[in-house]
Amino acid sequence: MIFTSIDFETANAKRHSPCAVGIVVANEHEIIDEYYTLINPLMEFSSFNIEVHGITSRDVENQPTFAEIWPTINEYLTDHLVIAHNASFDMSVIRNTLDYFNMPYPSMDYLCTANISRRVWPELMNHKLNTVAVHHGITFEHHHALEDARVAAKIFQQAVDQHGGLLDSLFAHCKMEKGRIFEHGYKTPRMKRSKQPRRINFSRM
Repeated sequence: MIFTSIDFETANAKRHSPCAVGIVVANEHEIIDEYYTLINPLMEFSSFNIEVHGITSRDVENQPTFAEIWPTINEYLTDHLVIAHNASFDMSVIRNTLDYFNMPYPSMDYLCTANISRRVWPELMNHKLNTVAVHHGITFEHHHALEDARVAAKIFQQAVDQHGGLLDSLFAHCKMEKGRIFEHGYKTPRMKRSKQPRRINFSRM
C-alpha cells in the first residue's frame, strides 16, 4: 500500500490562498518521499493566519505560485490514495485554487484521518491532529505543512496497523468509503452511521 499525505497552510480565510504545502509519500511501515515548499499566494496575509503558522508575505515574495508548482504536486496526487487530517479543508484548497487558476482537477481518491481517528480511537477527548499525535507519542511542530502531513501519515499507518495491516479491514471497521476528486467534480468520503437498535414505544401498544 502506497499513499500520499498532504497539508496546506493558507495566507487568509480564502481557500485559494495556499502559502505552504507539505507532501509525504509512505507505505504501511515507512516514509518514502517528502516534498515541501512555500507558495506565493498573490494576495494579502491575514494577521490571524500569520499567528497560526508564522508565515508572512515577506517569506513568500520570491517563492513560486501555486500554478508554477502544480505539475509537481499533481504527480504526487493523480491516481494515488491521498490522505489529510480534516481533509475537507485541504481538498477544498486544491479545488478552489485550481478553479482560481482555471486549471483542471486531478483524478484521485482521498480519506480523512480525523474521521478515521474518530472511529478507531473514539475514547479520545477530541480528534484534532495534535491530540491524536500525543496519543501516539508523536512530537511535531504543529501548523508546519510538512510536519502536519508527516503526522497524518503516521496516524494512518497506526490505524491500518491496528487492523492487521489491511486497508479493507480498516474500511470495514470504520464503515467508510473513499472520497474522490475527478475532472468535473468531487465526492466526499462517506462514513456510514452505526445502526442503533430500534426503539419500541410501548405506550402506543
